[in-house]
Amino acid sequence: MDERVKIQFMILNTDILKEKFGKNLIIKENLSKYSWFNLGGPADIFFRPENKDQLIKFLDVIKKDNLKIYILGAGSNTLIRDSGVKGVVIKLGSKFSNIKLLEKDKIEVGASTLDRKVSDFAKNNNIGGMEFLSCIPGSIGGSIIMNSGCYGSDISKILISIKIINEKGQEKEIKKDEIRFFYRGTDIPKNYIVLSAVLKGIASSKQLIERKQEKLIEKKKESQPSQIKTGGSTFKNSNGKKAWMLIKESGCDKLYIGDAKISEKHCNFFVNGGKAKTADIEKLINKVKKEVLNKTGVDLELEIKIIGDEK
Repeated sequence: MDERVKIQFMILNTDILKEKFGKNLIIKENLSKYSWFNLGGPADIFFRPENKDQLIKFLDVIKKDNLKIYILGAGSNTLIRDSGVKGVVIKLGSKFSNIKLLEKDKIEVGASTLDRKVSDFAKNNNIGGMEFLSCIPGSIGGSIIMNSGCYGSDISKILISIKIINEKGQEKEIKKDEIRFFYRGTDIPKNYIVLSAVLKGIASSKQLIERKQEKLIEKKKESQPSQIKTGGSTFKNSNGKKAWMLIKESGCDKLYIGDAKISEKHCNFFVNGGKAKTADIEKLINKVKKEVLNKTGVDLELEIKIIGDEK
C-alpha cells in the first residue's frame, strides 16, 4: 500500500473509532503516565473500555485491521520504549476493578483490581492464603498471566478459574487445570484478555491473617526499594540462583547508563533516576545480562515486559 494511502486510511480509521468510542479512546496517548518507570512514548490507539460489552464491540471493529494489541495492567512490571507502541494498547480501568464474596473462602475478582486490595478484602473476610498479594505491585489480570508470587506463594496456588475474551471477542471460562503454570509464567495465549478470576483461600481469623500480612510487608520493606521509579524485579531467578546474587557476584551492582541506575537496596531493581530514557534502562539491562553471562555462564531471563517498537 502506498504510504500516503496508508496514512489516509489510518486517519479515516481513527476518526471512525473516536466517533464510536468517544472519550474512552485516545489517539497518540502518552504511555509514560501508565508506567511505574514513568517512561514511554505514545500509543497509536489507547482504549480504556467502559465495560465488557464495549470491549467486545471494540475488538469486533478493529479485527479487520490486524492491529497488534497490547494489554496494559498496573504498569508495575512494564518498560515501554521511547518510540511508543504501534498498534493498540488496551487498559482495563476502574470499571474492571471489583471484588465479590462467593463463599466463605472464595472470591471473584475483576482483572484490574490491585493485588494488595485483594489481600485486604480477603483479610477483612477472614480468608487466609492471600497475604502474599499485599507484596505484589500489580493487578490480578497481570499477576495471573505471569503467575506472580513471593515468599513461597504464587497465584496458581489460589486460582480456581478465569474468564477471558479472545481476539474474536468471544468470552469463555477457563479452569485452573486447563492452564499450565510455571515460574513467573503460564501458557495462557497472549491474545487472551483476562476479565476476572475466582480465587480460593482458607478460612482463618482476621488477627492471624493481619499478623502474617504485616510480617510479609515488613520483610519486603527491609529488602526492596520503595517510592522510586522502577519496574520491580528485572530478571527472573535462574535454576535456584537468585538474580540479585548473580548480578552482585558479577560486579554489576554499581553499573549505570545515564540516569538509568541499579538500586543500592536491591540490585535486581533497575531505576529511572529522573532523567533516564527507556533506551538507557534497556542498555543497562543488556549490559548486565551480558556481564552475568560472561562471569557466571547464566543467561538471565527478563521478568519485566518490554513493549513497543525499536527505532
